Amino acid sequence: MKHRWIILLAALGAMYSCCNSAESDLQYYTCTAPYETVSVTPPPADNEVRNIIFMIGDGMGLEQISCAWVLNRGKLNIDNMPVVGLHRTYCTDNLITDSAAGGTALAAGYKTALDHVGCDPDGKPLYSMLVNAREAGKKTGCVTVCHLADATPCDFCCHNESRYDSDGLIAGYADCGVDFIAGGGRDFFGPKRQDGRDIVAEMKAGGYNYADNEQELMEAPLPVLGLMSDDNLPVAAERGDLFRHMTARCIELLSEAAGEKGFVAMVEGSCIDDWLHGNRIDLAMEETLDFDRTIGDVLKWAEKDGHTLVIVTADHATGALTLQEGDISEGRIGVEFGNEGHNGIAVPYFAWGPGSDAFGGILENYELSRLISSFIR
Repeated sequence: MKHRWIILLAALGAMYSCCNSAESDLQYYTCTAPYETVSVTPPPADNEVRNIIFMIGDGMGLEQISCAWVLNRGKLNIDNMPVVGLHRTYCTDNLITDSAAGGTALAAGYKTALDHVGCDPDGKPLYSMLVNAREAGKKTGCVTVCHLADATPCDFCCHNESRYDSDGLIAGYADCGVDFIAGGGRDFFGPKRQDGRDIVAEMKAGGYNYADNEQELMEAPLPVLGLMSDDNLPVAAERGDLFRHMTARCIELLSEAAGEKGFVAMVEGSCIDDWLHGNRIDLAMEETLDFDRTIGDVLKWAEKDGHTLVIVTADHATGALTLQEGDISEGRIGVEFGNEGHNGIAVPYFAWGPGSDAFGGILENYELSRLISSFIR
């Protein structure tokens, strides 16, 4: 009998140790500066779609959105979007995609292989919705938090079989024809290039107005190349409203220049993914919340315009994140990461504005792209 008690106590001790170990793996984060969200009324669903703003939160799956919702005390700007669906993210050669293949499917409407940017598995160029828009006479824009050699902006503007060929990718911007390009990555355009080319000088010679700080970006007319940092933009807490201002300037210039012909812009909250890879819930959530604030700005502009379709989604989810503890009233979460990579879980998409009633349900990522592109006329 005595031995049984010893065995039982040992088992209980092991369980307690296991529970403590699991709890110690949790990361906690509290949002100390929640923000007020916007409230917008969608225009009539049958209004003409003139403009499309496609917003991509890199790595931002449902789990990341859920965490951000708790942090901001149970409300997000994305909550305004009445149409919700899911899309599957796998690529042609792997269940678990990357931003190159996943972004190409969203940009061009075709699945491709890992590491492939704006091209099919055999390296043949695939042309993005920005190209379709330009051919339809619309203005185009690309705004991102990361450096412009990163996969997602390149998926919309460039073509390369390897996402790691930064020199080749950046060279693609010189003749991409996109009217407003803004992000980070000055070093990739000249100082760190192995081929010695100065892509900024080439684009200026081709007619682009170059800006390397926020004030210059706010004053530059189209076409614009804005490089706001040497690499990625500073983290959300340090850059303030820079990303929001870049996005607003893009919309302002494209709208003024396009008139009733309209525009198509891709806006990416890139570094959500970067900090999820690093398993930094604090920095990942600050990026997610800044992206949601930017969504609020876009929705307010679109409400006033009345002819803008807004789509928000992710290329994939990152970090195998689980929300295990928290308090909505305190804006506090306790999470655990399962890995430092991507996963194969379907991610949500959201639609708002005229044409949004065509969306909803479960799609492949390339089908979502084709549906968006069907409104480019």
